[in-house]
Amino acid sequence: MPADAAEEIRGPVHGTAPVPLSVLDLVTVGAGRTATDALRTSVDIARLAEQRGFHRYWVAEHHSMPGVASSSPAVILAHLAAHTDRIRLGSGGVMLPNHAPLVIAEQFGTLEAMAPGRVDLGLGRAPGTDGATAAALRRTDRLNEGADDFPQQLAELIRFLDDDFPDGHPYRRIHAVPGPVQATSPGGVQSPHRPPVWLLGSSGFSARLAGSLGLPFAFAHHFSAQNTVPALDLYRESFRPSAVLDAPYALIGVSALATDDEREARRQVLAAALNMVRLRTGRPGLVPTPEEAEAYDFSPMEQEFVASWNSNVVHGTPDEVRSGLDDLQKRTGADELMLTANAHGGDVRLRSYELIADAYGLPTPA
Repeated sequence: MPADAAEEIRGPVHGTAPVPLSVLDLVTVGAGRTATDALRTSVDIARLAEQRGFHRYWVAEHHSMPGVASSSPAVILAHLAAHTDRIRLGSGGVMLPNHAPLVIAEQFGTLEAMAPGRVDLGLGRAPGTDGATAAALRRTDRLNEGADDFPQQLAELIRFLDDDFPDGHPYRRIHAVPGPVQATSPGGVQSPHRPPVWLLGSSGFSARLAGSLGLPFAFAHHFSAQNTVPALDLYRESFRPSAVLDAPYALIGVSALATDDEREARRQVLAAALNMVRLRTGRPGLVPTPEEAEAYDFSPMEQEFVASWNSNVVHGTPDEVRSGLDDLQKRTGADELMLTANAHGGDVRLRSYELIADAYGLPTPA
């Protein structure tokens, strides 16, 4: 890793925000909208995030979900790199067991060449989908092997990124290109950057692994809120200083939606919750409209799920969202908040990030 690796991980704090703020984009597709619409919204949000001082912009790998158009993070990140200049771009995350480590090293080496010094490689060990789809992705039905082998896959990927397999290793003469090997060729010049590796998690496994390796850690608070504090505690307790970091650095993903009107926020998060109800009951689809959600006849069990789910969504007016985020950061001690806005319409998501930026007094475009 380059000497300034930690500086590529830690971000600046702007305005009155308690910690750096970032964006997690699920590239959601609403009913009546297309994937093209969703990806255009992603460009708009990335540009806004860059202008307003958000630190990084990550996209997540999901498969076989009609309402989520982020099955190919590397492709989307290349597109976003062409439309931005400064903001960090990364995966939140690539699901490593779905891929050969060499392929990921090549993809993110290419992204690094496109946007030098701006690329993060966040890695998860879950499939990002259901078991049948994971089996189709991996060409095997032995899915537990992929998760169990994650530490070995991670070590292999990092070796490819650093091009430092030891003598005698079967991959010693195999190189991820673009990558460090180009510096050893006649006339070669080595880039000073290499994508920092982050570990993602929703339980303790990756928290402990990230800590033991001295890597930055990202926790999925937005869908595993009950595990957030225990996982962050485990990460900090397990942390060992490394060439990457001399102290723990943890961000948490947070569902946050600000609207000009409190009632509208409730309507929007109800629609997002209905989308989760359908996903959790094997009926994934496009994100419904608020009108569809208001007309939906929730069963008692579904009502209980919605109440539990929305209790962890920070939503309301900009002041309410700011207060909720401040309280969450104090409770968890997170070093960075990565906000994901789930709503039917791209305009609502874009407006939410704008309102949150205003609430914290983040920089305004020149």
